[in-house]
Amino acid sequence: MNPAWLFNEGKNVQSYRLLGALPANEQKDGSGFRFACWAPRAEAVSVVGDFNGWDPLAHPLQPMDSTGIWHMIVPEAREWQRYKFSIRTRTGQQLLKADPFARHAETRPNTASVLYNPNNDYTWHDDAFCASRKDATEAGPLNIYEVHLGSWRRYPDGNVYNYRDIAQQLADYCVNMGFNAVELMPIMEYPLDASWGYQSTGYFAPTSRYGTPADFKAFVDIMHQANIRVILDWVPAHFPKDDFALARFDGLPLFEHPDAALAEHAHWGTLVFNYGLKEVVSFLMSSAWYWIDEFHVDGLRYDAVSSMLYLNFGRSNARPNKKGGYEDLDAIAFLRQLNQRLRKAFPYCILAAEESSAYSRVTYPVEKGGLGFTHKWNMGWMNDTLRYMKSDYYARSQFHEKVTFSMMYAFSERFILPFSHDEVVHGKKSLLGRMPGDEWRRFASLRACYMYQISHPGAKLNFMGNEYAPYIEWRYYEELEWFMLQYDKHNAMHSFCRDLNHLYLDSPAFWEVDDSWEGFQWMDANDRENSVFSYVRMNADKSEIILVVLNMTPASYPSFKVRVPKEGQYRLILNSDLPRYGGSGYAGLDEDGVVFHTIDRTPSEKKKRPGMYERLVSAVKQNGVAGTPKNRLNDDRQSIIDFPAIDMPIPPLSGIYLLYEGDVGNKR
Repeated sequence: MNPAWLFNEGKNVQSYRLLGALPANEQKDGSGFRFACWAPRAEAVSVVGDFNGWDPLAHPLQPMDSTGIWHMIVPEAREWQRYKFSIRTRTGQQLLKADPFARHAETRPNTASVLYNPNNDYTWHDDAFCASRKDATEAGPLNIYEVHLGSWRRYPDGNVYNYRDIAQQLADYCVNMGFNAVELMPIMEYPLDASWGYQSTGYFAPTSRYGTPADFKAFVDIMHQANIRVILDWVPAHFPKDDFALARFDGLPLFEHPDAALAEHAHWGTLVFNYGLKEVVSFLMSSAWYWIDEFHVDGLRYDAVSSMLYLNFGRSNARPNKKGGYEDLDAIAFLRQLNQRLRKAFPYCILAAEESSAYSRVTYPVEKGGLGFTHKWNMGWMNDTLRYMKSDYYARSQFHEKVTFSMMYAFSERFILPFSHDEVVHGKKSLLGRMPGDEWRRFASLRACYMYQISHPGAKLNFMGNEYAPYIEWRYYEELEWFMLQYDKHNAMHSFCRDLNHLYLDSPAFWEVDDSWEGFQWMDANDRENSVFSYVRMNADKSEIILVVLNMTPASYPSFKVRVPKEGQYRLILNSDLPRYGGSGYAGLDEDGVVFHTIDRTPSEKKKRPGMYERLVSAVKQNGVAGTPKNRLNDDRQSIIDFPAIDMPIPPLSGIYLLYEGDVGNKR
């Protein structure tokens, strides 16, 4: 089928093979390039570059029928030469524009595109990894390490690493630390370092800050050989106004929305794509396809999806759509079309939405009325959790529902629980800096927070540095403060996060059933007074059951009765209060060999109020936390004989995981 016609119809997902600059005859030496530029309202288009002295008269492009595409072959063009398109508008203005489909670009502050031959530029070694990839919606552990490549590590002189040079370091680090995926903040070419890549100008070009496209392929390959998935942040929501790039590309709004009221996100100073224009749809779909197909990436995280879904996002004067609502119908249609096509072609690919509104069915298939994403960032969980964790310990009872409320909707979408870069910038403080109290309490509280994140239903994401608890916010212009690991408290936090991550990866109870109540049960969601939460996580066949006990205040308890799902033995497998993690070592608890047995009950006690546990589980499944009967097992005035329970010490500001080991006889 004619690729130009498909492009005009919004159906070409590989338009990077039609447009841009490509070797004219698939020659390995990069001699001669074919140029093609979409500029439908231009009076004339030519290509200028190092091969013609930047003369706009030297190589005029010819129109390709009525497609709006201009094209020609330049035999003199060679790989690595710089170029731009010279566009004469209908008003006689002469514009110099970087190629929207360029595969390589100059490093900022320079803005020219760079000729690149992608044919046989890299030999892959990830066949085994690619063959083993499962559907993105299948059960499995997903522990994501979010990385900004330019500030994760740098050379001693402050220069950034090449994609190849940093890849092995990052792969080894992720394997050691128990992360099985990396998510890179945008590496699509961008002009302003301070935008962190979220204002893209090169939707088909890995930023030259870190090397060539082949270098980036090597990065992905090295990660794959270490069994680490690679997810890319991708920005289909908006683009910057820089005059060398997409803005008013042929002298008039083209990639951006033609309606001035909808064309801009004023609070970001960026322009909004025109999702109703078919060629723009082809452009964006091709960009997504390109990174998955040509660079073997395992996922895309779509930035700022909420801004795409609603016409009134950040706008006070928005007009309703033709149906009377404020949904952006064109953007929604684009997302559904793209996600449906990607899911069919690349079922292993994670398609994650950064979406913070109440829009429903984000992760439902398109054919079931959804948007077709595989995952959604749980921004509500993140905001509630951090609001709870920054509250003073004496006041945490007032914020109790910030912890329990998430289970009211935990299974409504397929969620990722993010502690991302956005939470450690712009005066929000580092995660450690948000914890209240003295230094010991802050570290202890953060460890308990991480144990809550890991044991809560949903995939996990942490921004680089969170694992050693820096004092300061992230700074994009320098490497992380790795020297902090020479200090005991930070090194202990680093060790704790490593152990916690590996326990998560190795424990199906934490991830095999992340989408229903079959994998989660509250044991006690109502202990507001003590701020102690307990619940269990279970794998599919209930052969692995892990009891989670979280104490969110500095109070300690030498004897605390905790409800458990079954009678028998519970072995301590992780305690955040261990001295080697910086904890107090309260009550001598050690995860090696410490076991607790359910409290003996007489036959008559076991029969008392039969069916209460079944009614509890039924109420929680139907009504969430609001349907949970009052259950305060730590209060001696309440009867503990309704449920099995263990009696255990609970350290201050701690998280404890206990593995159920079967009914081996009850003891105190």
